[in-house]
Amino acid sequence: MSANELLIWARGSGFNLALALLVVGLLLRGFEIFSLGRKTDLAPARARSPGSGWKTVFSRTLPPLGLVARSPTTYLGGYVFHVSLFLVIFFYPPHIAFLHALTGATWPALATPVVDGIAAMGLAALVALLVSRIGNPVKRFLSGFADYLAWTLAFLPMLTGYLAYHHLTPDYSLTLGLHILSAELMLALLPFTRLFHAVSLIAARWYTGENFGRKGVAT
Repeated sequence: MSANELLIWARGSGFNLALALLVVGLLLRGFEIFSLGRKTDLAPARARSPGSGWKTVFSRTLPPLGLVARSPTTYLGGYVFHVSLFLVIFFYPPHIAFLHALTGATWPALATPVVDGIAAMGLAALVALLVSRIGNPVKRFLSGFADYLAWTLAFLPMLTGYLAYHHLTPDYSLTLGLHILSAELMLALLPFTRLFHAVSLIAARWYTGENFGRKGVAT
């Protein structure tokens, strides 16, 4: 398969396959989560705490006081990467054009040089997080295949996109095709890896806050 054939396949059949796997995976994970059920809590509520679920969603967005100073790479790198990835996906002009063709929705884009700088920051943050994970004995002990897989799935689309934008490889079509394929791989595996937190994060925090609020525990 030539580079152009790979690019055409990635833009057509590859994308359809990745999208199908994403949808089926999300449905399966959703069924798995909601079919587990929860035992009825027979204990009376200890306190009335309306909105504790949404309070937890927002309060857990910021790290506890003092932890940033103790582990700056983990927290600052994590925030930089997540914000960078979000901005690159949803505010890079070609990405917006793609999403517009897919959904019909559109919105203002960031200037391309701005997105380029944001992508570079995201890549640097990912590398810093990996070095911190490998260099710290505790983090290294707690890390497994799933952690490194999630890192790789997030890193490859940003790296190949950066290389393609700057024409840093001999074959632009091949690099662009690999960029699209790596993004599709991330989509296809998202429901089955730690990347699933992109979908479950808000619901999980809301549930935790509501449950703790009923027990009178501050969150």
